[in-house]
Amino acid sequence: MAEDWTARINTGVPNPARVYDYLLGGKDNFPADREVAEQVLDIAPVAREVVEDNRAFLRRAVEVLTTEAGICQFIDLGSGLPTQGNVHEIAQAAAPEARVVYVDNDPMVVAHSRALLAGDNTVAIEGDLRQPGQVLAHPEVRELIDFGQPVAVLLLAILHFLPDDEDPFGIVARFRDLLPAGSHLAISHGTRDIPERPDLSPEEMAEMGAKVEQLYQLTTASLVTRTRAEVERFFDGLELLEPGVVEIQRWRPDSRSSLLPGGFYGGVARKR
Repeated sequence: MAEDWTARINTGVPNPARVYDYLLGGKDNFPADREVAEQVLDIAPVAREVVEDNRAFLRRAVEVLTTEAGICQFIDLGSGLPTQGNVHEIAQAAAPEARVVYVDNDPMVVAHSRALLAGDNTVAIEGDLRQPGQVLAHPEVRELIDFGQPVAVLLLAILHFLPDDEDPFGIVARFRDLLPAGSHLAISHGTRDIPERPDLSPEEMAEMGAKVEQLYQLTTASLVTRTRAEVERFFDGLELLEPGVVEIQRWRPDSRSSLLPGGFYGGVARKR
């Protein structure tokens, strides 16, 4: 009999994955999540735009990894609830043989992912990105992913939920060290660095960032924004692809990209 994931979640406590789902227009969320999301939007009306920009960065990064880097294997860490434009859909549009592992520590996320993403060279597992060795050694990961070939590890909008005392830089370095040469790492990360925007003053953006960060203290995972220099540290020992670590809206923009920067830094790098 399948495990009942509903017994393992607290729907009364806001969850960042479900808040994110609501901001993207999803339905896999509860009143507590919607309440926090609406408060976020009250404080920062651009929040919905920023999470959509993050999904657009995901699309562009995966397209570059498949079409330019020739990557056909992906591990999406902290994958969140399935939505339109999932990694396997983007990758397999360019490389039908692409294989994708979705990893999350939220049982609801994993249950939904297994139900919606079954087959198609995809698998969803419950795992904690703070334990790189265990994630990469998971039997289902080993069955789908060939570690004799390059792999792309995606850490999108997840590392900002790891405080410094959990050693996020060491965690990313451990994943880097365990991957074969030619592998790639893609990261997007929340920031309170202030970009130049015509619609918002630096003071308004600073106030928004502080209030949103404070609001996430009410959820199951506090938000820890970082500077550009700190986000660049995650790529130590790797070769950054152009244009380096920049606002996600400025990472290889296309005709569908937002022209208003801010909220997240992003980058993609290769292991030699």
